[in-house]
Amino acid sequence: MVSTLNTLVDFGLNLLLPPHCLRCTRQLAEPGRLCPDCWQSIHFISPPYCRCCGFPFEFDEGGDRLCAACSAVPPDYGRARAVMRYDDNSRALVLGFKHGDRTEAAGAFGRWMVQSGGDLLDNIDCVVPVPLHRWRLARRRYNQSALLAQAIGTQCRRPVFVDLLVRRRHTPTQGGLSVAARERNVRGAFEVRAQSGDRLDGAHVLLVDDVLTTGATVEACARTLRRAGAASVDVLILARVVRPRPGVL
Repeated sequence: MVSTLNTLVDFGLNLLLPPHCLRCTRQLAEPGRLCPDCWQSIHFISPPYCRCCGFPFEFDEGGDRLCAACSAVPPDYGRARAVMRYDDNSRALVLGFKHGDRTEAAGAFGRWMVQSGGDLLDNIDCVVPVPLHRWRLARRRYNQSALLAQAIGTQCRRPVFVDLLVRRRHTPTQGGLSVAARERNVRGAFEVRAQSGDRLDGAHVLLVDDVLTTGATVEACARTLRRAGAASVDVLILARVVRPRPGVL
């Protein structure tokens, strides 16, 4: 009875407010999807990629390779994976979710992230989103990374601690900053909420964010979590910037 009622309610809402493609204005039969044209335009990330940071390689030369950056300076997290490239084709999709109140996309994005996460999800104990500062959260009204984390946690049946990490400094936006400036901007910006520290003792944490550019933010968060007792921190991202890197090892 309840299932039938929910189906009727969904049908009625779709008649009143027809679902649209998450990226463009084309009407679709079901909500939370991309139209065929938009789906084909997105550059989804798949192997081969760096076994550590997930940076995609142009050619598959076999074996578990590291990119030059991870070989030279291993990141503070264990592994990172991303669903798609952040580029001209995906920008409207991501920014609509991040700044445009397209929160209905969280469920679909969460499914994509679970599919891309692969073996990162096998042994995780909890899911933690990258936090917003309370002032930015008040302006935006929602933390897009927390919505993604909740969608992932629901599918993986793992607890989601949306308030475990705290951004204690109201840092300027990372957009437009150099690599070094991004690192300085988030240095010491995060802390674990005092009453939540025991949740991390020996825990394998999945850290979730929407966009990865240089990795400065997720590395700062990973350091904070590990210092608070986490056994490992892996990172799952919706979209990442992909710039050419010199060589792989």
